Amino acid sequence: MSPILVKTIQLFLSLSILIILHELGHFIPAKLFKTRVEKFFLFFDVKFALFKKKIGGTVYGIGWLPLGGYVKISGMIDESMDKEQMAQPPQPWEFRSKPAWQRLIIMLGGVTVNLFLGFFIYAMILFVYGSNKVDSSEFPNGFEVANQIEQFGFQDGDKVLKVDGKQPENILDVSRMMIVRGVKTVEVEHPDGNTAVLALPDTLGTYLFKQGVMQPIIPRRSTVLDSIVPDSPAMKAGLQANDRIVSINGKAINHWDEFSRVVENGNQQPINFVIERNKLTDTMTITPDADNAIGVYSTSPLAGVEFEKKKYSFAEALPAGIEYGYWTLMDYVSSMKFIFTKKGATEVGGFGTIAKLFPDTWNWRNFWHSTAFISIILAFMNILPIPALDGGHVMFLLYEIITGRKPNEKFLEYAQMVGFFLLIALLLYANGNDLYKAIFD
Repeated sequence: MSPILVKTIQLFLSLSILIILHELGHFIPAKLFKTRVEKFFLFFDVKFALFKKKIGGTVYGIGWLPLGGYVKISGMIDESMDKEQMAQPPQPWEFRSKPAWQRLIIMLGGVTVNLFLGFFIYAMILFVYGSNKVDSSEFPNGFEVANQIEQFGFQDGDKVLKVDGKQPENILDVSRMMIVRGVKTVEVEHPDGNTAVLALPDTLGTYLFKQGVMQPIIPRRSTVLDSIVPDSPAMKAGLQANDRIVSINGKAINHWDEFSRVVENGNQQPINFVIERNKLTDTMTITPDADNAIGVYSTSPLAGVEFEKKKYSFAEALPAGIEYGYWTLMDYVSSMKFIFTKKGATEVGGFGTIAKLFPDTWNWRNFWHSTAFISIILAFMNILPIPALDGGHVMFLLYEIITGRKPNEKFLEYAQMVGFFLLIALLLYANGNDLYKAIFD
C-alpha cells in the first residue's frame, strides 16, 4: 500500500473519531437539558448525504464533504443559518429557551471532550507503550550548536546540564524548549571542562524560527558518512557510504560540525580529504559546488544511543498523560506567535500538513500519538473567540451572563456569517499553502 494512501486512511480515521466525539460533547448535554437535536452528522451534507437515518427526533448521517461535522440544535444560530426557525416564537425544547448556564455547558462540551480525550490518549500510550527518555550521559561528546546561538555563548561540544535551573527529563527536548517555552537560562559544560550559565533573550524563539533553525542544538555526530548525493562532487570523487573522514586540509577532525564548517566556508576552493574505508586510508581532493556543499549526509545523531524505557502503571499513566498533554497544549499555544511572522504565514497548512503527522506505514502508537495531538489542537482552535466556532458562541454567552442582556439575534446572525466566511478563507489559504508546496517545493 502506498505511503500516501496509508496517511490518507489514518487521517480520515483520526478525524472521524475526533469529530464524532467532539459532536457528542455537544449532543449529550443538549439531551440532558432536554434540548432537541435535529441532526448529528459526520462531515457536511451540502445538498445531499452519503447516508442518513432518523432515530427518535434526530437524523444521524454521513456527509460527502470531509471538512468537519456538526449537530444541528433547535433554536440555535449556527452554520445551518436556519432563519425560518429563528423567526418563529421560542419553544421550550429550543436552545434559545434554555438558561444561559445550560447553553454555555452545551457549547463547551465539544472542546472539553477534545481536550480530555487528548490527555486520556496520551495516558494510555504511556500505560501501554511506556516512554523513551535519554539523558546527557548518552552524549559524551556533547552537542553541536547552530551558528545563530553562538552569540549567546554556546560552543560545539557543550554538554547541557540544566535548563532554567532544572535538569531536563529528556535531553532531546531542549531544542524545542528553547524555541517555544521562553527559556531564560541554560547551564552548560564547555569542552574545556568549565561550566557557564548562559542567559537567553525573550525573543530567542521568534529569532530562531525566522532563521529556520528548528534544532538549535543536536547531539554531536561522528564523521562517518551515511549516504552520498547522486552526481554530487563527493560521488564523482569516489566517496562512499560508511567512509569516515579523518582529516581535512591536513587537520584532524572527529566531529561532523568540524567538517561542516570547513566545507561551508570553503568558498568553492578544492579541499583535501583523508578518509578511512575498511581500516585503510585514502586521500582525495573535492571541490564544493555553488552552494558550498559536496553532497554527503552524516549518520543519525541518535545512532547507537540507548534510550531508557520507562514503564507506567495505570495510576501513574493518568497524571503523566495529563502533564504531557498540558505541555503539548502550552507549546502549541506558544508557537502561535510565529504565525504573525512572514515565515510563519507561509507555514500555515491544511489537510496535507495534518496528514504528514502520520507515518508512512501503519503504526498504532504513532497513530494514537498524532490523534491525541490533533485532538488538543482542535480543542484550542475551537475555543478561539471567533463567531462560527464554539469559542464565538461561548464569548456571546459569557457577555449575556455577565451583563444579563442577550445579544440581538440579528447581530448574532451577521456575526455567524462573518465568522463562517473568515473560516472558509483560512481553510482555502491553508490548503492552498499545501498545494503550493506540493507543486513547487
